[in-house]
Order: sequence, then C-alpha cells, then structure tokens
Amino acid sequence: MLMALTPSSMVPLGTHAPDFALADTTGRTLRLADFASAHVLVVMFLCNHCPYVRHLRAALAQLGRDLPPMGAAVVGIGSNDAVAYPADSPERMAIEAREAGWTFPYLHDATQEVARAFHAACTPDFFVYDSRRRLAYRGQFDDSRPGNDRPVTGHDLRAAVLALLSNQTPPQRQVPSIGCNIKWRGVS
Repeated sequence: MLMALTPSSMVPLGTHAPDFALADTTGRTLRLADFASAHVLVVMFLCNHCPYVRHLRAALAQLGRDLPPMGAAVVGIGSNDAVAYPADSPERMAIEAREAGWTFPYLHDATQEVARAFHAACTPDFFVYDSRRRLAYRGQFDDSRPGNDRPVTGHDLRAAVLALLSNQTPPQRQVPSIGCNIKWRGVS
C-alpha cells in the first residue's frame, strides 16, 4: 500500500464550515445542521489503516467521550477511495469505530466531495469550528507521531477547543497535522 506523508493544507482561519450530508456507519445521514446546538464542532478526517490515525486511536476515543458533555460535537469522516482501498469501506469503518471505542459519528464520504470542500489533505486532519461555524483551529492533534516517543495528549486540539468553550481565541501558533495522504479516486 502506497503511503505518502502529507501535511494539512492549513485552510485560512475564519473559513465557514462546508455543508455536508453523509451516512454514518449505521446508515443514518447526518448534516452540518445536525450539530447546530454544539458550541464547538470538531471535524476529523480519518482512515482505518493509516499508522498516524492508529497511533491516536485510543486518544480519539477519549476525545469523543470527553468533549460532548462540555458542549463540543465531534465527528469523524472517512474519505478514502473505498474501491481501491477496501479497508476504508463503510463496513470496515463500522468495525473500526466499534473496535476503537469511537462514540462519535464516523461518516463515509463516498464521493470525496466533502473532503475537497474542507480542503482535507491527510489522515488525520483536524478542523475546529466555533459556534458560528467559522474555522478557529486546524492542525495537529499534538506533537506525538509514530516512533517519536512523545506521549499522545491531544494538547494542541484540546487547547483550541477549551479556548473556544471559554469564549477565548485559540492559540495562534497552529502546526499542520501530518499523516497519510487521502486516497483520491483516479490518483495512483
């Protein structure tokens, strides 16, 4: 399997969250509007087999349990070409979510239009939106990477979310996430 190390595209802060309507692992369709009551929205582009996502697997589960009671919604989106990469099929996404203990919705972006609208580039790729659904943070979960022996804390992402929940501005220093490239259709 070809893996290209890819950084986040670092979309300009203040960009509005793109609308979406995607099915979750149970077949239920969720839209951006379904998260309207959340003060903060965390959108994560994930992949079932990417070693960078797998490195964060347990921490993502914890994030999905910790943030909703605070007023932040969390959603994962799988956008890889599931035909060329069957490990990223909706059926395999359901298995991954269950085995990883992910309680947040894990949505399948079959057309890859949502990933393109968000300018997602890698897995994992993180986007944090304020209550008006303007981008307030994009970048890394923390500075832990597979093999660098730094603990997985979620510090960068959590600091941004906690700042927004306290009606403060997230830290201005935002480091791109890095991981596997999204597996686009028609791209070898």
